[in-house]
Amino acid sequence: MNSFSAKNRAGNSERLRNTYFDLVIVGGGITGAGIALDATSRGLSVALIEMQDFAAGTSGRSTKLIHGGLRYLKQGEFRLVAEVGKEREIIHSIAPHLTRPEKMLLPIVKGGSLGRFSARLGMTLYEWLAGVKKSERHQVLSQADALRAEPLLNKETLLGGILFYEYRTDDARLTIEVMKEAAERGACCLNYMKASGFLYTTDSSGKKEKIAGVQAIDQSTGESFEIKGRCVVNAGGPWVDELDNLDRKNKLQRLHITKGVHLVMDEKKLPVKQAVYFDTPDKRMIFVIPRNQKIYIGTTDTSYKGDLINPQLNTADKKYLVDCVNRFFQTSKLSEADIESSWVGLRPLIHKAGKGPSEISRKDELFISDTGLITIAGGKLTGYRKMAERVVNRVSEKIKSVENKPISECVTGDIKLSGGKINDNQPFSEYIKIKVVEAVAMGIPADAAERAIRQYGSNATELFKYMVQLNQQEQHELPLALRAQLMYGIEQEMCLTPSDFFIRRTGQLYFDIETVRKWKTPLVMYMQHILGFSDDTRERYMHDLECTLKSCSGKGA
Repeated sequence: MNSFSAKNRAGNSERLRNTYFDLVIVGGGITGAGIALDATSRGLSVALIEMQDFAAGTSGRSTKLIHGGLRYLKQGEFRLVAEVGKEREIIHSIAPHLTRPEKMLLPIVKGGSLGRFSARLGMTLYEWLAGVKKSERHQVLSQADALRAEPLLNKETLLGGILFYEYRTDDARLTIEVMKEAAERGACCLNYMKASGFLYTTDSSGKKEKIAGVQAIDQSTGESFEIKGRCVVNAGGPWVDELDNLDRKNKLQRLHITKGVHLVMDEKKLPVKQAVYFDTPDKRMIFVIPRNQKIYIGTTDTSYKGDLINPQLNTADKKYLVDCVNRFFQTSKLSEADIESSWVGLRPLIHKAGKGPSEISRKDELFISDTGLITIAGGKLTGYRKMAERVVNRVSEKIKSVENKPISECVTGDIKLSGGKINDNQPFSEYIKIKVVEAVAMGIPADAAERAIRQYGSNATELFKYMVQLNQQEQHELPLALRAQLMYGIEQEMCLTPSDFFIRRTGQLYFDIETVRKWKTPLVMYMQHILGFSDDTRERYMHDLECTLKSCSGKGA
């Protein structure tokens, strides 16, 4: 059975209990996933646990862009700009199905924080630092050119613009594809597994010495057991301090948590022709990005102290973003009633005394406790691979110091992720055309095939197999494509709950919320049929989904 199947939880749990690992990772976001892949690709045995679903925290709630780091120039973060700019190209190479070039328009306006000269100078410096390829370098636009690119801009204040490239992604799916690749290479990864404490070696008097594993609780069964390993990494994102305090037994505070809100609306409410990135009167930058007949707007950056699992959208968040957009676009008349869906992400930034949310560096930092717990905090989605490399380098040093085990250098820059097994010399657009023809020959509609390929990449072939098999079986209320996605999610992506499916496996709760409302009940029933969970569990899952629908839309389920 596939080791990354929700049907194989018992087998994975058994392996966690009975294996002594080189590395145990706590945290199943992009950082933990990246560390797991880096370590397994170097020959280390790896366990990873996540108390929620993979990417349920920060890694599934970003602006969904592989940033080049342009805005970090303002903070003088030249090294960070160079690193994430180059990483952006690597991620595009190893996951072409999840990273699509997106033209971004930066308008130059009267009274704005950027003038024509400073914007062009900053863009040139950014592209030099980031190593941006020639075909994706910026263009300077006159007022007339900028209006042609985006007619909704206010011509009374518009001076011109800069057209540049960012890369759009699906952050949760990127995390899951990294995790799947790690699992295929031998990592034992399990969601809904919470770290409740750490294990230690002891001296002759019984005093704790060095960290030796994790005490874990299976959130789906309540079972508690030990996971033993030579090294332990805390990659808990917003929960880094909580995990560190389980080890240190004090109230350490390394993080400054900030909140970023994104709103989703129908594209008819603001029919922008392309993505726009503009500055606000309070010197922040706001995105308006078209996606799948929707637009999404973000983001805020405010200090946050509250529930880390379910951060909530409030009236001030909505008003701020809606007002910013209405002020900038001359014909915009958005209101809070236009919001179809939303998400709230938390940024686990390294605390710096005296600095506000937007002033704090997005750099990552490594910390090692007296017991040997390795903690990675801060960082950005785009920089996950280099963060992982730094962590595994430290793990490798520790392992080499106690045993003569050859450990290679980082090779993840050359590892195609799950779903990304596509020839570098073949443009993704050409790959799509070829695979659509193959799918149509199998009896699959061309539009359904193309959607699957864009979402699953080279793994779409597996999805097509599910479609063919399910179509030959008894008919079901659920549409065929949705059933196939669900089966694939359960059997090959460790999808355990309806929220896992609608949020992190498909993104439908954010960008196609009506589909969620229409099919939520038959889908939950179908999941119960496949996974065999109890009626009480079914009701709990349905309640959780209803609550999520209500909090995301503000309109109820």
